[in-house]
Amino acid sequence: MKKILAVRRLYLREMTYDDYADLCEILQDEKTMYAYEHAFSDEEVHEWLDRQLSRYKNDGFGLWAVIDKESGVFLGQCGITWQNCGDENVPEIGYLFKRKYWHNGYAAEASQGCREYAFNVLGFNKVYSIIRDNNYASQKVAQRNGMKIVKTIVKNYYKMDMPHLVYCVERSIM
Repeated sequence: MKKILAVRRLYLREMTYDDYADLCEILQDEKTMYAYEHAFSDEEVHEWLDRQLSRYKNDGFGLWAVIDKESGVFLGQCGITWQNCGDENVPEIGYLFKRKYWHNGYAAEASQGCREYAFNVLGFNKVYSIIRDNNYASQKVAQRNGMKIVKTIVKNYYKMDMPHLVYCVERSIM
């Protein structure tokens, strides 16, 4: 398993098929997936994992497993992906954690590490987080990552229009 980066309490590594059960714990939990308006099926979890493995190969980055350094426990996923943002594709920092690990600062810590990785390793000058307008916890994580709202967009997902806030931080202000 390829380690990507480490921060104070965590390290991020590429996911493998061995992470399927941990991903199910996140993606198949209706409360965790409230911003998506549905929990994933087994097939959707497989597609999600396949998409990350493809991203590692094609883009050199994707969503990575977030692991507690002390215990070795899989806490969630965080990373950088290309996302459509209205009229352009942008590098987005995204995160999803097992609900039992919410409100411990893990998402903020991991996403700050991803921000630095995006700037210092991948060479991006801006990174984004595209967040549902009702996902207040993720909005706070983006703010803790130095991001500000730059626009709003509407994404259509599962035949539903979902308003999103687009957060951004630039390398020059960090």
